[in-house]
Amino acid sequence: MAAASRPLLPEAPAIHEIRRAVRAWLTEYDATTVVVGLSGGADSAALTAAAVAEAAAVHAVVVDHRLQAGSDMVAARAVEFAESVGCASARVQVVDVSGPGGLEAAARHARYRALDAARCGNPVLLGHTLDDQAETVLLGLGRGSGLRSIRGMAPFDGPWGRPLLGVRRDTTRLACEELGYRPYEDPHNSDPRFTRVRLRSEVLPLLEDVLGGGAAVALARTAAQLREDGEVLDEAAARMLADALATPDTPTGPQQLDTATLASAPPAVRRRAVRAWLIGMGASSPPDRTLRAVDALVGEWHGQGPVAVGRGPERGTRLVVARRRGRLSVEFVDQQRCADD
Repeated sequence: MAAASRPLLPEAPAIHEIRRAVRAWLTEYDATTVVVGLSGGADSAALTAAAVAEAAAVHAVVVDHRLQAGSDMVAARAVEFAESVGCASARVQVVDVSGPGGLEAAARHARYRALDAARCGNPVLLGHTLDDQAETVLLGLGRGSGLRSIRGMAPFDGPWGRPLLGVRRDTTRLACEELGYRPYEDPHNSDPRFTRVRLRSEVLPLLEDVLGGGAAVALARTAAQLREDGEVLDEAAARMLADALATPDTPTGPQQLDTATLASAPPAVRRRAVRAWLIGMGASSPPDRTLRAVDALVGEWHGQGPVAVGRGPERGTRLVVARRRGRLSVEFVDQQRCADD
């Protein structure tokens, strides 16, 4: 639905800070028309208002997860807010939340699918703040997920844009006050059954107290530094992968990796190259233990059997990596055979 002309935003400190963050992001990534994932909460509402002031056109998409009674009314109010600040369009996308990984993961996957389907080729801005980044780093540390997780969320990981990673959550709340808007408070954000909620309400406040303040800022700064280091390693891994790709025995065969080439690289680079190769061959974000098991086929080879890296297309089959004649290759095998090996 079309919106009216843009209203002027108040000249106030919080709004000004958020506008500057959005302006910098739009300039950095050369974006003019954007979609904003609007929940009606403080972070996404402040982002939406600032984006309207800075971008040529903003389209708001409100995802209704239908997890609570009255979610349709919450979504309708978010659409009203989007129209009031001058979005070019605003729409509600209803989704079904189901799938593995628990409620949080299922809701996130459903939300991202809906936003991706509605973006019409434009980048999607999300309201993740510095505090969200700090929580992500802590989750990665606690789970031992490695550098890729500890370096947190990227400012732009196409199509997902996060202009507010340098803005505190308190600032978005203050911006809503300056706008005269009362943001929606999602009860899931205070439910201690969720790990991230306990990090937010218990762990981070304790860290701030023990360290005398600045813990969230330090965690976010660490994420930025690790992201810079990770990008260098990823570039080296891409070159290594290109060098290690071996010509298969038959023209129609799958891509294979030369183990001698891989073995010449440092483990951090080698595992990144293997990870990129596995994802390209159909594995879904292999965890660290899987990567290390595949890496052992290169650096600690003693004739071991294939390593399962994912599910096959048919029930009872697995995607595995095997080493033969100095090359790594992937194939689908019967799950029982994989277990026997």
